[in-house]
Formats: sequence, structure tokens, C-alpha cells
Amino acid sequence: MATTKITLLPLYEKIWEKHKFSRFMDSITLLLLLMLLSYRLCSLYNFFTLPSFLALLCESWFTFTFLTTISTKWTPSHTRTYLNRLFLRVPHLPPVDLFVTTADPVLEPPIITVNTVLSLLALDYPSNKLSCYVSDDGCSPHTFYALVEASKFAKLWVPFCKKFNVQVRAPFRYFSGDSKAYNSDIPGFKQQRLKMKEEYELLCQKIQNADKKSIPCELVDEFADFSETQQRNHPTIVKVIWENKEGVSNGVPHLIYISREKRPEHPHHYKAGAMNVLTRVSGLLTNAPFMLNVDCDMYVNNPEVVLHALCILLDSNGEKEVAFVQCPQRFYDAVKDDAFGNQQVALPLYIGSGFAGLQGIIYAGTNCFHRRKVIYGKSPDLDIQNGNKDHVFINGILSEKEKTKTFGNSKGFVKSAASALEQKTFVSNDNSIHLDHEEVNKVSSCEYEYNTAWGKQVGWIYGSTSEDVLTGLRFHTKGWRSEFCTTDPIAFRGCSPQDSIGQMAQHKRWSSGLLEIFLSKHCPIFGTLFGKLQLRECLAYIWITTWALRSVPEICYALLPAYCIITNSTFLPNQGAGLWIPATLVLIYNVSTLLEQVLSGLSIRTWWNNQRMARITTMNSCSFGFLAIILKQLRISDTVFEITKKEEPSSSDDGNSGRFTFNESPIFLPGITILLVQLTALVINFSIRRGSNTHYGFGEVFCSAYVVLCYLPFLKGLFGRGKYGIPLSTICKSTLLAFLFVQLCRSQSS
Repeated sequence: MATTKITLLPLYEKIWEKHKFSRFMDSITLLLLLMLLSYRLCSLYNFFTLPSFLALLCESWFTFTFLTTISTKWTPSHTRTYLNRLFLRVPHLPPVDLFVTTADPVLEPPIITVNTVLSLLALDYPSNKLSCYVSDDGCSPHTFYALVEASKFAKLWVPFCKKFNVQVRAPFRYFSGDSKAYNSDIPGFKQQRLKMKEEYELLCQKIQNADKKSIPCELVDEFADFSETQQRNHPTIVKVIWENKEGVSNGVPHLIYISREKRPEHPHHYKAGAMNVLTRVSGLLTNAPFMLNVDCDMYVNNPEVVLHALCILLDSNGEKEVAFVQCPQRFYDAVKDDAFGNQQVALPLYIGSGFAGLQGIIYAGTNCFHRRKVIYGKSPDLDIQNGNKDHVFINGILSEKEKTKTFGNSKGFVKSAASALEQKTFVSNDNSIHLDHEEVNKVSSCEYEYNTAWGKQVGWIYGSTSEDVLTGLRFHTKGWRSEFCTTDPIAFRGCSPQDSIGQMAQHKRWSSGLLEIFLSKHCPIFGTLFGKLQLRECLAYIWITTWALRSVPEICYALLPAYCIITNSTFLPNQGAGLWIPATLVLIYNVSTLLEQVLSGLSIRTWWNNQRMARITTMNSCSFGFLAIILKQLRISDTVFEITKKEEPSSSDDGNSGRFTFNESPIFLPGITILLVQLTALVINFSIRRGSNTHYGFGEVFCSAYVVLCYLPFLKGLFGRGKYGIPLSTICKSTLLAFLFVQLCRSQSS
């Protein structure tokens, strides 16, 4: 009787959070912004000035942006899963396909990919229900060699992890000394752990020795396919590195290597294209109803994460409504006090949980569990009940021609897609892999997707370098929900950019790709008007897809105080009630963000670094992201998918951790120019105009000094050396731009 009651209970529940203080502070901030706008309008009506008009435009944008922020944060939630109920409800767990993507063996060293793969192979889940696919878009024999060697080590590592219940199952983290799961009281543990460490060190040595060579080994036998390949010009290579033929539940899962065909004359659609090939190849080989995709640096930190995700996906309501389950990103290589503002600790707690309280969290491109049938274009079951059936997934109604037009001309894949859409692959007694090279090569070819629905209605959606957000938006527009799976310990951990150059490049790619979505037919506004995207979810998507647009008002607002000092004008009220509105606004906003960071367990220094980096990345990275999209819209140039460099695991610290590094990239030009303009304005204020009659007040001087403080790393870079110094050519260009701005200001004041 008790068992029956438990099986009727939900597998997960949504816990709604209050965050009353955050709501109160955000409401006060919004009220002050509206009061400031009202004051601006009244002032402009009586006395129009160019600085005040520009300030009104900028502050209007800030108010709108904050409105989308407060709407996103207003109803936060998180999920609580019940694994005990899952085992009672689902005696036969479904198969899960695991996808790992890597694209460059130099920027993404094979040892990092290997650790991620090993952590996936050792998941607390029946091994005969798991299949791990590694997509190598770099077509690197080094990556393939590393995976072959890793599969040998996995035969020792996986049983060791499961026998001793190892918590952290990425070897480099487990043996780094940070892991707490030593289980030293278990007989024989210390000896086996020492043996594992020696085996892992031997594996690392093999991979490192191979990386030093142009080719890792003699290109014969299974390596022969790499003998005449180039990174962007090669045929399909699919290798079953390890096959769990016996179907042993506690053995090593299938491990398959895939390098899709690439030709210079055919677009390959970056990561989205790789994910679609993984989907098709896995559909032919294992066709699991659920898929997990992770980046090559995101190792499993909680070995039960698949079970937690399935609690949501297999729940009675989740099965009908939830398209994907997103786990948060955390990083293991945090620089002290988050010097580059990229650790994303407080963001998931407030914005992430806020998204979760709406139609669902965005798809972040990694650490995400998908339903295969949703990837294939199926709409929520609610549509079927209402009679609004999606033509893509109704088997038996579509003609063979229509199936081919949707999924491509592979009969084997069309058959597997039909089975997945009807959920016929839930239980399978056959654990062997039947590799049909002709079919696999066909679905991995460059031309397979032509005249099909791939990238448009089926699979990962093309049209943006932020293919993850675009694909998730597509699901939400069709009426699906998503859930935010927060586990303890955190499900995944990865590496973040370890220098300012990588951080700026990453934000440029994000901002340009997101703006590309906003300006396309997939714009969230259209999703609400013509689709099933809820209004507040639409506002949340607008908040994230307009990152690049924020660069324009932020740069303008940052230059306004300097402009006013140079021209002896004002844009801030200097007396009366108007003086206290912006002053109180600045105070309330900073106190609010500071408390959010502190309550998240972060330091005051971390809060400041995040505030500073928000200004730097918006005015530099986002401005170039904005420019890149403008040039693309004008058909002058196309956007480029820039891979973020992943650092190899290392515990060394040369004392320069957190210092800004610079190169000759133009991405630093806006920041250096703004800094030089502010310094010029402050010199004018404290020397030329000292004691003279001025129209501007303390507000303009304070704002100018604040901008300089935000750009303190750039100021240090002006006097730094080597990679920590700004190149002379960049300084000269910025000096010229600053000089032109000052001269323009002087011409306006004369």
C-alpha cells in the first residue's frame, strides 16, 4: 500500500522562493529610475540641452533593461528531485546518449576532453544504458589517440569509482588533492587508489608525449583514416573505440569517436552542425530517447546527475511539458576574487532561478539533457489533445517524400527517427552496436542536410553563433517548458577563461550571436505574437538577446561626464530634489547588488570585480559584437565562431593570477579611448578650471572618476610590460581617437 502511494507521488517538485528583500530593493531601484526619467522630461521641457537629451535616451534604455531584469527575477524557483520514487516508478531505466564536443586540439587539449569523457563513462547509471559520443571537429589524430588510451584506462577507472563510491570522477580533479571522497577506511582502498594514480599519470604521459609530435603515432590500422586529412577538409571518420558487447551494467559504456565530413565549399554551421551530426549518428547506432550534451571541459561533478534529470523528464507532467533539463555551470579554476567576472555564482541564483520560475531556463549549450523527440521537431502533447498536430512527427501520415524532406534521404535514419518519435526505443535487449558505414557516412556528409528541415525545424537551429539559446528559444516558442536542475553537489564543473583576452573574446561571441537572434525571424517578440512564448519569458529573452545593444548607451553615458567637464556643461541635476534622485539610485543599486553577492557567499572584492567587468565587457566586447552584426546585416562581413581557449589542469600560480593581459586586438580600443578621455577631463577639472566658474558639479566629476576606477586594469596596462602592457600601436590609436573626441567637444563649446 505504501509503495502504491509513493508511485503516485511526483518525481520532482518545484520550490518557489521569496527573495523578498531582493524584490524590495529592485522595486525601489525601478521607482527611482522612473522618477529620474520624469525629472528629465520636465527639465527638457523647460530647458533643452544636448547632454540632458542624450542622458534621457540612455536612462530610458537602462530603465527598460532593468524592467526586463526585474520581470525575470520576480518569481524564482528551483527543483527538488526524489530518486527513491524514480526507482519505484521506473524499474527499467531508459538509455541515454552522451555527447561531448571538441573542435581544436590546441585550444582544447585532449587531456581535458579525456577527463570529461572518463567522468561520463563512470556515471552512477547502468553502463549498458549509456553510450558516449565524442565529436571532434578538429579531426585530430591526437584527440583520437587520447580517447583510445583513455578507453583502456577506463576499464580500471570505472570499476574503481563505483566500488569505492568516488564522488569526483574526473581523474585530474580526484588526484589533485581537492577531492574529499577518499573513503580511506575501506579495506584495500589506499592501495587501489595509489595504483589508479600511477595508471592515470602513465595515461597523461602518453598523451603529453603524443602531443609533442606532429602525429601521435604511426598512421596505420585504426589511425590510417587520418593520414590525408586537414582540419577543414576531410571525409567522415566514425570509430567505435569501445563497445560494451556483453551489456554489463557495471562495465564501461560504449565510446564512439565522430569527425564529420568537412569541405571548404560547404558551410558546417559550427557547433550546431556538429550537434546535428551527433544526433543523426547516435540515432542510427543507439537511438536513446534522452541525450546529454556537454562541452569538452565540463566534467561530471555529481555522478547521479542523470538520475536527477530523469526525475524531471520522466515525471507525469514533465513528460508532457518539459523539453530539456538544464544544469548550471560552475568552474573549478576560479581566479581569486573572480578578477575577470566570469564565475557565474550569483547569476544562477537570481537570474537563473528567475528564468526557471517562468516558462523555463534558457538552453546554455552544455550540461543539458534533451528529449530526442523534441529535437526531431515534436510539439508538446498538449497540442495533440487539442487536435493541433505537428506534421513533422506523425508517422503513418507523412509520405516517404515528406519524411525525406524532413529528415533526409537515409532510410535507416528516417526509420530510427520514427521509432524515437513514437518512443519505441525505451527498452532494448540488444546492446551491440551495428555500424553501417554507408549510412553513417551519409548522415555525416556535408550535403545531407540540403533541402531538409535540419537546422530550421529539426535539430539544433542554424542562424546564430549562439545556437544554444536559439535552439532553446525555438522549443519555448513551440510551447515546451524547461527546468533548472540544481543538485547538491553541483552537477558539472568546467574551466573558464583564465585571462582578459579570452574573457573579452567569449563575450564578443556571445553578444553578437544573441543580437543575431534578436534581429532575426526568431526574435522572441515574434515568438510571443505568433507562437506560444509567454510574455514574461519573452521579456527574459529580450534581456539576454540585447546584450550587444547595451554597449551603445553605456559608452554614451560613460563619455557624458567627460564631455560636460570639457565643454563646461552639465547632464546631472546639481541642486534640489533632482540631485538626490541619481544619488539615491546609485546607492540603492550598489547596495542591492552587493547584498546579492554577499548572500551568495562571495566577498566584497568579488562584487566589485563583477561590477567592473560588467562595464568593461559591455563597452568593449559587446560593442564589437554589435559592430560585427551591423557589418553582417550590411553584407560586408560574416560572424566567426571563436573557440575559447581551455587551459590544461594546473595548480601552479606565478603570482600574476588575475592580472589583465593585452594584445593588439582592436577589442581593447574602446576601453583605452574612454580611459584617456576621462583622464583628460579630470586633468582639465583639477588644473585648468580649478577655482573657476563651472556649470558642471560634483556629479560629473564623480562619474568620470568612477569610470577611471572601473578601467584601473587598463590604466595599469598603459605602464605595464610584456603581455601585461598595452601594445604601443593600440595606445597610439586610442590616443588619436581620444584627441579627436576632445577636439569635437571643444568645437561644440566654442
